[in-house]
Amino acid sequence: MSGEMPVEGGCSCRTVRYRLTATPIFVNCCHCSWCQRETGSAFVLNAMVETDRIVLLAGAPISIDTPSASGRGQKIVRCPQCHVALWSHYSGAGQGIAFLRVGTLDTPGQFPPDIHIYTSTRLPWVVLPEGVRAVPEYYDAKAIWPAASLERFRAARSRPGS
Repeated sequence: MSGEMPVEGGCSCRTVRYRLTATPIFVNCCHCSWCQRETGSAFVLNAMVETDRIVLLAGAPISIDTPSASGRGQKIVRCPQCHVALWSHYSGAGQGIAFLRVGTLDTPGQFPPDIHIYTSTRLPWVVLPEGVRAVPEYYDAKAIWPAASLERFRAARSRPGS
């Protein structure tokens, strides 16, 4: 992962501010129709990071239970004032892993996607750059992620409360 750490981010109204103290485990650009609906955009860029690597600097975000395509739901963490989505927790990853919305970082360009997922439902006018890693649905992390990313993910999921 590129980028200098730590990096800060937050919501649009600046009620919630946070500091990310570690580079992402892996960054997904998700083109699924659920993410399109939730964001009101063509895709979402999620940086997976250990939840304890997100340090709140200001505000108290709220967690909203939201349906997901898997049927298991997700908790979207939002600003209580402007309701911008800051990160999510999916049941499959647990509370120890946050899917941080890269666009909420002050410098979002430093964490480009490692992979484009669910490209089978990509909007037809979204053109992926030549040579980027892309899959029609999801993928097997064990086959794609670097060993260090897999270890960080395992460690975060095994922490108490995860």
